[in-house]
Amino acid sequence: MKTIHISNEKDIQQTQDTVLVLGYFDGLHRGHQALFAEARQIAAEKKLKIAVLTFPESPKLAFVRYQPDLLLHLNSPEEREQLLEAQGVDYLYLIDFTSCFAGNKAKDFFEKYVKRLKARAVVAGFDYHFGSDKKEAKELSQFFDGQIVIVSSVNEDDKKICSTRIRQAIKEGRVADATKLLGYPLSTRGIVVHGNARGRTIGYPTANLAPLDRVFLPGDGVYVVEVEHNGKRYKGMASVGKNVTFEGDELRFEANIFDFSRDIYGDTIKIYWLDKIRDMVKFDGIESLLNQLKSDEAIARSWKA
Repeated sequence: MKTIHISNEKDIQQTQDTVLVLGYFDGLHRGHQALFAEARQIAAEKKLKIAVLTFPESPKLAFVRYQPDLLLHLNSPEEREQLLEAQGVDYLYLIDFTSCFAGNKAKDFFEKYVKRLKARAVVAGFDYHFGSDKKEAKELSQFFDGQIVIVSSVNEDDKKICSTRIRQAIKEGRVADATKLLGYPLSTRGIVVHGNARGRTIGYPTANLAPLDRVFLPGDGVYVVEVEHNGKRYKGMASVGKNVTFEGDELRFEANIFDFSRDIYGDTIKIYWLDKIRDMVKFDGIESLLNQLKSDEAIARSWKA
């Protein structure tokens, strides 16, 4: 897959005909995957390349009052690119969603971008909107005379799968639900840094992690996880939240890697969030904390999907 950053339509130098998939694609969840399944079929039938035109950051930044969550994602940029490539994308075009870009009417968008991308077919979701005049997916045919495929809702528990629903599940700690909606395990990269080393003194050493990407972390709690280090996966458990037992007031993100004893400070590891064990609670002493950690470990070791 070739990734091309553009500042406007003049930067597009597409030479091969394409099936163009439209959307933002934060998370590349099962609903998004349905679009790419259609695109792959069209590309095979018509001998086209698959192209995507999307944005590095949320388009909401151009429209609503700023909130820090608007800069968080379900995937890192690298992971999103890997996922798009796995879906068969040949060309990924990235453009900042600025006020200037947002000012394009639907007709301008097709004249400037879709034509230059040499689209012979367009695939979009049923709830896709485009142009400053806020045209709906069903109105694509007003501006495009090639093949148009509108993909209907993909549901789970009778509700539409969408990025908003997945973000809410993550915030609430329902990581198993998030994985079901995504269609692949939720993950977070972190660099191993020094902490207070309390876990080592009670037999539960942890890798203290500084998140490397602007992604959503699960809500406070203790979780069943898999930890990937140097291409190998280990069972483990991870916690997110303040260490209230020791009067901590900083958000901590740490993992206990089972059957692993090496120092790995400075290494990057990847946490795969599998399920939630419990909420963060304050214990009245080391003994009660240790008993709980033993119970948590037993749950994590025996967990099965």
